[in-house]
Amino acid sequence: MKITMNTTALYVGAWLGAVALAFALAIASPNESSVMGHMPAFTSQTLSHQPLAIPEGFPSDRTLALITFKGDQRAQADTWIEGLNLKNDASISWMRVPVLSDPGTPSGRSAAETRLRQNYASDSERAKLVPVFTNKADFVRATGLNGISQSYAVVVNRKGDVLARVEGQFDAEKAELLRETLSAPGIH
Repeated sequence: MKITMNTTALYVGAWLGAVALAFALAIASPNESSVMGHMPAFTSQTLSHQPLAIPEGFPSDRTLALITFKGDQRAQADTWIEGLNLKNDASISWMRVPVLSDPGTPSGRSAAETRLRQNYASDSERAKLVPVFTNKADFVRATGLNGISQSYAVVVNRKGDVLARVEGQFDAEKAELLRETLSAPGIH
């Protein structure tokens, strides 16, 4: 009887070990279809007053969103625009998404948009800028970001799934990750 119990225990232990290993590999292995967060759905307008439903209205199946939370993060977003040559490379669909605390009134939102227009004078810049008035903590949590201390470059599909994200200023290795996700087939 002792041999049977040891044999059974050995089989159960081996089976549990195999399940644990499979689970660990599933978590550790990168999965192209992994979703890192979800861009909340909302209706907004570009700074040039073009209505836009987010994320369904993004210009492409996969769009690069440059998300900022503070005015001083504009420079970090600018490094991505320059580093990826976004102003001249039409193959990458992109938008600036400054996330602003909602002042709660139309006049408060209008004042914030006026301040943004002072920083983004050209029509082409305004057409790429979609201000989001919301609770920043809720936005961070929904999109799977790490906080508001850095800007983010994220790849979002039209369902709002965050497919890739990096934080901070432009970096060639981070840019390669974003390019691969933007051009990967079958990520929708």
